[in-house]
Amino acid sequence: MIGSLNALVDLVEQQADQDLDVAAFARRHGTTEYHLRRMFSALAGMPLSEYVRRRRMTLAAADLVAGDPNLLDVAVRYGYGSIEAFGRAFRAVHGTGPSEVRRHGGPLRTQPTLRFRLSVEGSIPMHVTITRLPALALAGHAASVPLIHEGVNPHIQEHIASIPPEEHVRLKALGDAEPAGILAVTADAEPDAPEGTMLTYLHGVALSSGTPVPDDLDSIPLVEGEWAVFAAEGPFPQTLQDLWAATATEWFPSNPWRLRPGPSIVRYLSFTGDHASCELWLPVERG
Repeated sequence: MIGSLNALVDLVEQQADQDLDVAAFARRHGTTEYHLRRMFSALAGMPLSEYVRRRRMTLAAADLVAGDPNLLDVAVRYGYGSIEAFGRAFRAVHGTGPSEVRRHGGPLRTQPTLRFRLSVEGSIPMHVTITRLPALALAGHAASVPLIHEGVNPHIQEHIASIPPEEHVRLKALGDAEPAGILAVTADAEPDAPEGTMLTYLHGVALSSGTPVPDDLDSIPLVEGEWAVFAAEGPFPQTLQDLWAATATEWFPSNPWRLRPGPSIVRYLSFTGDHASCELWLPVERG
């Protein structure tokens, strides 16, 4: 995977003036676009689309500083059909317009070329189980919330607080499939969605395929397939967020599994103050 990500970075440099066919690239490297984008985003700290935009604007700025006289030529060279669209993208990256950079040479915010390297850690064992789930449904109360990478998500907290205590009891009694208990489910996010992107959060339980979903509950269908179950225990939410990061930096690069489309599930086994014992369930397939 590290080699594939570096090859993808090289492709961005080679085709800075062209649209990238990420799906075709992924097929050539024996993986999927979904998994490739998820791993790039997790390891680079930004979506692939954002990295491409920053690199293109870095190269465009170099052309302008070098004296390229025609703004429209530069805009078209880096994939923009008008000076106005190019100017908006340029200003979003550099904080100043292309005309100012052409006149004054800056200031510029350069995006260096990324290079991925595998840092061998492995000093702390990861407790992982691969399990196969049949087709089932996740049912509960859903809300649209923004993606937040670090710290507690107040929008999720607000949603959970709005659910009456008696409804929690009802949900627990309704659940009849693995993973058991009340589940925190995130779905409908793009594989490399940036922070702030809206996604679906569902507070609910798993129902077997033969159990009808009550009309007053939202549901997310799950297809039959394998899941990687990562166990963690420690301060909340830091331990869970560290576990998310470790799956990308340590587990997936060294195991023959890749992510497949589907929601992520967190099952809390115990909660005491700010200390939690939980499981992170991720849909996977053999690489």
